Parts: sequence; structure tokens; C-alpha cells
Amino acid sequence: MENGNGVGGEPVPNGGGAGDGKAVQVFERCLGQVQGILEHNRVLIQEIQQNQESGEDGGLNRNVALIRELNSNIARVGSLYCDLSAAFAQGTPAARAADAAKGYNKRSRPPH
Repeated sequence: MENGNGVGGEPVPNGGGAGDGKAVQVFERCLGQVQGILEHNRVLIQEIQQNQESGEDGGLNRNVALIRELNSNIARVGSLYCDLSAAFAQGTPAARAADAAKGYNKRSRPPH
């Protein structure tokens, strides 16, 4: 991300305000973590498959731990996508406008 461009060289929408910069940072951090976890999951799945094909007791017993780790990693990916979604929603102009409107609606109105 250089020269005001977003991920993959795409321009940041609406010129990229301060909130957009934070959203892009969260986006890049989350996607980097997701990519690392998914790559690790690929390795785990390969090992699980090899253990299954070998049919050896030790390998099959190890698969229990590997599958638990895989499950945990999938939950982490889901959590990261939730964080990503929240950061993106907070960084959009529509969300900022909605927050501003909420602040306006919370003001007390004079009695009629």
C-alpha cells in the first residue's frame, strides 16, 4: 500500500480519510493473519491425509490433535473475518454518517 493505494494497488475509496487508513491497516493485518493460518491449515490437512493413508496407530492418534488444531484455526479465521467486517463497516462513509446521525438523535429536544 503506497501512494494512497489500498490492497492490491487499488485506490482507497473517497480519498481515504483518517478512518479509512485505520480500516485499511486492520484489513491488511487481518488478511495477513488469515493467509498465514490458512497456509498452516493446508500443511495440517496434508499431514492428516498422510496419517490416514498410512493407517498406523501413532499417526491416527496424532490426527486427533491435528484435527483439534485445525478446528481452532478455523475459529480464529472466523473471528478475524468478524474483526475485518467491523473495521470495514466503521470505516465507510455510510457508517460515519450513521454515527453522526445517532449523535444528533441523542440530543435533547426542546418541549413543544
